[in-house]
Amino acid sequence: MENILNNLNIEPKHSGSSSGLNWMDLGGELITSCSPVDGKIIGEVGSSTRQQYDSIMDCALEAFKVWRMVPAPKRGEIVRQFGEELRKNKSNLGKLVSYEMGKSYQEGLGEVQEMIDICDFAVGLSRQLSGITLHSERSQHRMYEQYHPLGVVGIISAFNFPVAVWAWNAALAWVCGDVCVWKPSEKTPFCAVACQKIMANVLKNNDLPEGVCCLINGDYQVGEWLTGDGRVPLISATGSTRMGRIVGATVAERFGKSILELGGNNAMIITPDADLNIATVGVVFGAVGTAGQRCTTTRRLIIHESIYNTVKENLIKAYAQIKIGNPLDENNHMGPLIDQDAVKMYLSAIDKIKSSGVVVVEGGVLSGDDYSSGCYVKPMIAEVDNDKEIVQTETFAPILYLMKYNSIQEAIDLQNGVPQGLSSAIMTNSVREAEGFLSHAGSDCGIANVNIGTSGAEIGGAFGGEKETGGGRESGSDAWKAYMRRQTN
Repeated sequence: MENILNNLNIEPKHSGSSSGLNWMDLGGELITSCSPVDGKIIGEVGSSTRQQYDSIMDCALEAFKVWRMVPAPKRGEIVRQFGEELRKNKSNLGKLVSYEMGKSYQEGLGEVQEMIDICDFAVGLSRQLSGITLHSERSQHRMYEQYHPLGVVGIISAFNFPVAVWAWNAALAWVCGDVCVWKPSEKTPFCAVACQKIMANVLKNNDLPEGVCCLINGDYQVGEWLTGDGRVPLISATGSTRMGRIVGATVAERFGKSILELGGNNAMIITPDADLNIATVGVVFGAVGTAGQRCTTTRRLIIHESIYNTVKENLIKAYAQIKIGNPLDENNHMGPLIDQDAVKMYLSAIDKIKSSGVVVVEGGVLSGDDYSSGCYVKPMIAEVDNDKEIVQTETFAPILYLMKYNSIQEAIDLQNGVPQGLSSAIMTNSVREAEGFLSHAGSDCGIANVNIGTSGAEIGGAFGGEKETGGGRESGSDAWKAYMRRQTN
């Protein structure tokens, strides 16, 4: 890993806050980054002091005055260059994501590819920031609508996607004329440092203000400074529903805007008409990938009673073949949970499951030399009713709940019968069932899939969910409008 850090121009003991290439001295408390892969310390990153935070915010505000006047297509050119640098650094950054977060190397590469893809999307968008023209009721007048940059966009990202979700926001914000201040998860600070350095060099090479891209490392207190700051008109926050309630209320109190991407409790319906081979692959990838630590992880499986036992047996066989271990070894399917706190939550959920349902595939913590970090766990399957408290609550771990249904409407009601509303899926070859699932009376989630799993997203579509998932939208489609202010002329 030392070579990877060197290739990305990162020192193991690194200043944690930056407005471009101007890194702050290690003034605040140190954040120690430990890899869940082997428990080893990657290094230490300094957290921002309040004085450093204010200095960075001043730098961002000054940069905005310049950046907003750069024509949008030229802003797109800067984002294009950032995407090219990501292509050059894809392997190194992908390995860092895998090692610091714990997801498989292929998933780490996939996350960097998402960054590249959103840059490509944003480059095209930079020439399409359109409004509409209207006929005025006044003689010899014209009326139109246009969009202007907001200013400073605050981005709070989570550990499970330590680079991609930031890029979803930043690339759009930049082409819209905004500048960004990023508060990453304190569990994955080196991933953030790497991205900051890459973009800072792009800005320097184009003689642009370093404050266009700013980084502030730290704990929840730094997030509180950001969400409560009236100089930040938009906060985009990804994390738990509990965190989202605090952020949403704080930002709303000062009449700011927020994009909230919060918890998911995603279900897949398997109908009698489904291709069970496709369904099995979709379930395993959705439930086990990233060790169940995606917001789009498949957590509930709603199976028609006529095929219930067949599907269950297929999953038992598939889970027996899952290889768990070092995520940098491409022969393994699943890596570790992020840390010991995540393991404790996983074990607590298992205790509740055993008092509420029936275990189908046993869970537990793995031990031995290959699992020395203590963060490796077994993916678990259990039969638990949808109305049980443990099922209604998102557990960020590889735990899958099975339940039966009789009619398709019953299945949809079960799918919708949780507080969260991010992603959903149905496996069927029936056009009627598929269209019903996608209709007004179907899935109430922000994402509804047919014959693919719940996890993953395409850059071209808007990403986000309803209910306790927060209602925000990021990435493609017209999500860009959230990063701008609307004006009628």
